[in-house]
Amino acid sequence: MNKNNGSSMTNFILLGFSDRPQLEHIISGVVFIFYIVTLVGNTTIILVSNLDSQLHTPMYFFLSNLSFLDLCYATSIIPQMLVNLWGPTKSITYGGCVLQFFFALDLGATECLLLAVMAYDRYAAVCQPLHYTVIMHPQLCQKMVLVAWLGGLGSALILCSLTLKLPRCGHREVDNFFCEMPALLKMACVYSKVIEVVVYALGVIFLLVPLLLILISYAVITQAVMRIKSTARWSRVLNTCGSHLTVVTLFYGTLIYMYMKPQNSTSQDEGKFFTLFYTIVTPTLNPLIYTLRNKDVKSSVKRILCIEKWSAKS
Repeated sequence: MNKNNGSSMTNFILLGFSDRPQLEHIISGVVFIFYIVTLVGNTTIILVSNLDSQLHTPMYFFLSNLSFLDLCYATSIIPQMLVNLWGPTKSITYGGCVLQFFFALDLGATECLLLAVMAYDRYAAVCQPLHYTVIMHPQLCQKMVLVAWLGGLGSALILCSLTLKLPRCGHREVDNFFCEMPALLKMACVYSKVIEVVVYALGVIFLLVPLLLILISYAVITQAVMRIKSTARWSRVLNTCGSHLTVVTLFYGTLIYMYMKPQNSTSQDEGKFFTLFYTIVTPTLNPLIYTLRNKDVKSSVKRILCIEKWSAKS
């Protein structure tokens, strides 16, 4: 049998939750609501961060990039998922699968680096307040974001090229609701030690190292917070840092569980629900976490709405 035949360009079948048809309608309704909240919440943060001059700071520059990432990430996955859940067919074209796979890797890796950058920004703001504007100058912020985007792009190109070269021996069924790496690797009819090593190496670079830097940053921040005597400033630091730490815990926790464990140690159903969490729930929670815990964003929204209301009356 010619193994290369299995890698030809053909439609794939996204199995998703087809083995649990009674859940598909419930899941589709929940996913649709979450997607609307993701679109509205992240778009609001991007608009507010750009329209309000008081939010033209490094923190909100990074936050607007995070919101843009979440918008792109959710949009690369959820519309196709809803089409498959609502329609009779569960198929996706080869090109569509490749794009889903690439953007999921690219945007996921970029977010890992961006969250580490945001932790450094909080460290500079809390521990070096007098030198904050000098340390986090606009050129440095732009370079850090650019490195995060390019790093994500590089990792996605490496993993995509290696994974898509694997022979599939005619296998067309992707046992997940989108073209994710673990599901695509299970379709292959050969075992690749190279890919396993590369995945673990990139996992260390994009998951464990950024997480370690974040934990170090927050350890130093915690020491600094304990020395703060002003209750108002102490509360403000906890609000901004608490929001970021919540997002970090949700995002890194599920990703490390999925990608740093041996693939055979996670059941497929368990993997689907974990994937559902970090691809759909996390992008929805990010804007809610940052806005509900952040007085600056809420005040900015009120100011913009009041200006619009006043302009409409006049």
